[in-house]
Amino acid sequence: MTATSFNSIQMQQTALTSATQPLALKQGQVFHGTVKQLFPDQMAEIQVGNQKLIAKLEVPLKAGDAHFFQVTGANPQTELKVVTGPMAQTTSPTQQLNQLLESMNLPKTTEMQQVLAHFMKAQIPISKEQLLQAEMWLKALPEGISKADALLALQKMVELKMPMTNDVFQALVSGQKTAGMSATMDAFAQLLAKDTVIAASLKQNLMQQVQTIAKPFDVETGSLMLAKSIQLLTNDASSISERLQALNILKDASVLPQQATLQNWSTLIANNTKPLQSNAGHQAGQIIQAILTAKPENTTQLIEQLKSWTAGQNLLTNEQKQQLNQIIDRFSQLPPSKQALEVFAKQMQEQLIKAFAQNTPERLFTQDSNGLSTKDQLLSLFRHELARPVQNEALMRNLVKVGIESPQPMIQQMLTQADAHVQSSMDSKAMEHALKTVLKSLGISYEATLANKSADLQTIAHQLKPQLHTLLQEAQITPQLKEAAEMLMTRMNGMQLASGESGHQHQLIMQVPLEFFGKKMDATLQWNGRMKDDGKIDANFARILFYLQMESMKETVIDMQVQNRVVTVTVFNENFDIIPLAEPLKAALKIGLAEKEYQLSGVFIKQFEKAKPEKISTVVEQQEGHSGVDYRI
Repeated sequence: MTATSFNSIQMQQTALTSATQPLALKQGQVFHGTVKQLFPDQMAEIQVGNQKLIAKLEVPLKAGDAHFFQVTGANPQTELKVVTGPMAQTTSPTQQLNQLLESMNLPKTTEMQQVLAHFMKAQIPISKEQLLQAEMWLKALPEGISKADALLALQKMVELKMPMTNDVFQALVSGQKTAGMSATMDAFAQLLAKDTVIAASLKQNLMQQVQTIAKPFDVETGSLMLAKSIQLLTNDASSISERLQALNILKDASVLPQQATLQNWSTLIANNTKPLQSNAGHQAGQIIQAILTAKPENTTQLIEQLKSWTAGQNLLTNEQKQQLNQIIDRFSQLPPSKQALEVFAKQMQEQLIKAFAQNTPERLFTQDSNGLSTKDQLLSLFRHELARPVQNEALMRNLVKVGIESPQPMIQQMLTQADAHVQSSMDSKAMEHALKTVLKSLGISYEATLANKSADLQTIAHQLKPQLHTLLQEAQITPQLKEAAEMLMTRMNGMQLASGESGHQHQLIMQVPLEFFGKKMDATLQWNGRMKDDGKIDANFARILFYLQMESMKETVIDMQVQNRVVTVTVFNENFDIIPLAEPLKAALKIGLAEKEYQLSGVFIKQFEKAKPEKISTVVEQQEGHSGVDYRI
């Protein structure tokens, strides 16, 4: 693929870095430069690429000559020695390169020539030790890594002064890959499932996160099963058999306590939750608890709080809110007493359970102002503890697992219908939800999250990356599992190393293994934009590339360019049959962008250009008079 590639934006980033960052030389580095002016005391102005520096020379030189220089001192002033003699304009790059190899006593291997040629053309200073290390890595590249990718990674290491270690190099070349994340995850998951050595608790936590990443919609499937089970339990028309099966699956999945029966399940109200506080958002279970713990003389204040909570609950329909308000109004007309409060709590609980269960199918990917979903509200109404959403999600996945293992035809049918409903509900919100779920579960940036004082440390600890750290520190770990874990860790570290900033320019890379209803795909997002003077992202200019590896459409790249809030989208795919399929989606895209105050310029579908022979270096030229982050490649 040459139309648009993962390396292209990185090369642009490199060009920007070289142009905007001052030249910082270290002792031992070698670079190609031209003597522009001579000054007394053997001082000279040296041109290096598009930058200039003042340095002291060991021997007098002639203005206009080009040489390879080596840094012999950096403090208090830069001191240079000449490595090669003056090079005429007619001297070819190959001749220059061979002259430098001989002068520095470097091996004349193909790899050394490629490394030197790349850094010579990029005008980036590099030391002899770095050259030798780079040559060694280039000779032993992992399968699937091209030399062009490796040279780009090496350039980034030298430019950003990263440690010249194998771990950093492997992470960077892995971070540039746009495929294979799913395969890496699968290999780790298979070895983990078979492992009998590591601690059971660690294995269970790891398996849970792997499952979360592999099945991002299991929570929604479980939510539908929860809602259906509750509807069966609350429907007097359901048979005893149906109600018992619904009750048992909820008990088997630990959604309901083992002592729950058809008669008492709905009365197992949380007994350790805090009373409702004024102007505070709460789970529905806390609403019921607030009623039960209220003093009869405080009913006026309680009624105001209940009406306020009901009015602000966007997971309820207007009709359901009216029904709740009718119950509240009837209660307000009764003489205040403890008995009246208990009856009122039971009526409110029954109404809320039915309402949230009924609304779950239509509000699968919706949350209220407190970040709670219908399942969170439902569970709060009959569970003993005030659970956090992350704990409720684990319960929903467990409910799906129990459903899959159940021999009961009714449960199997419930599961099939739930899966089908989730598939039919797929929209932009669902895709956003899936991406957020997978990224959160991977925990790629958990180190940065730890610095946030408001971070939920318990949630962070359950993410995959910190658990991989724990796994790799285990003394009892098989070599095969350790290798798979290290490979997965390397991929995640690579994303962080490949992301970064240079002046106002910002780059973000994310690789996400996705699986939707048995279909696996690798998705890589590469975002390039710029920062405004106030440190915030400039939403007017950006370039975003999506690299997708899909079972049916195969390799697909979406190149989205934003200039002054005008959006142009180009889709690269080998199959032109997708053109009629894309046509009806353009109108929805145009409307969606307009809602965010963007204008759609056009959507273009192209085939990939034929692959060209791999080159050692790529020249990137900025379009003249063009703002933003667009470049001609």
